[in-house]
Amino acid sequence: MTEFSVAGVRISRREVLGAIAAAVLINLIGALGVPFTTPDSAWFQALEKPWFYPPGATFGIVWTLLFTLMGIAAYLVYRQGTENRAVKLALGVFAVQMVVNVAWSPTFFAAQELLLALGVIVVLWVLIVATIAAFARVDRRAAALLVPYLAWVSFAAVLNYSIWALN
Repeated sequence: MTEFSVAGVRISRREVLGAIAAAVLINLIGALGVPFTTPDSAWFQALEKPWFYPPGATFGIVWTLLFTLMGIAAYLVYRQGTENRAVKLALGVFAVQMVVNVAWSPTFFAAQELLLALGVIVVLWVLIVATIAAFARVDRRAAALLVPYLAWVSFAAVLNYSIWALN
């Protein structure tokens, strides 16, 4: 089997393909919320936004990067073997936080429920912390790959709160 060396670590072609497949899968799951994300809607455009609201293109770029890191992290955990109890728990918590992640867009944009969306993002934040802790028990690198996700969701929570407070 062909191997690659990345930062001095030998990685098989199978592992590279597994990580890529996981990253693509998580990006596809994350994209389930996109049809509900309507920043161009009259409703959203009419909302007052805080001074630190980023340019619209930022969201797609950041989420693609974060979902890719999340996919790689999930793969690092998965490859430790699904018969392992810690792996099952970690992947279970990861799956739950993905469901909550996808639920935010319809709550915020389609239902136009800013306060409820804030509640969803707070639950998501707690689940991300739990996922990081569960991943750390299996593979510390996987846990570290989720830290940017936690940082972005923290920012998104402040943004959600600010939009709610201004409106």
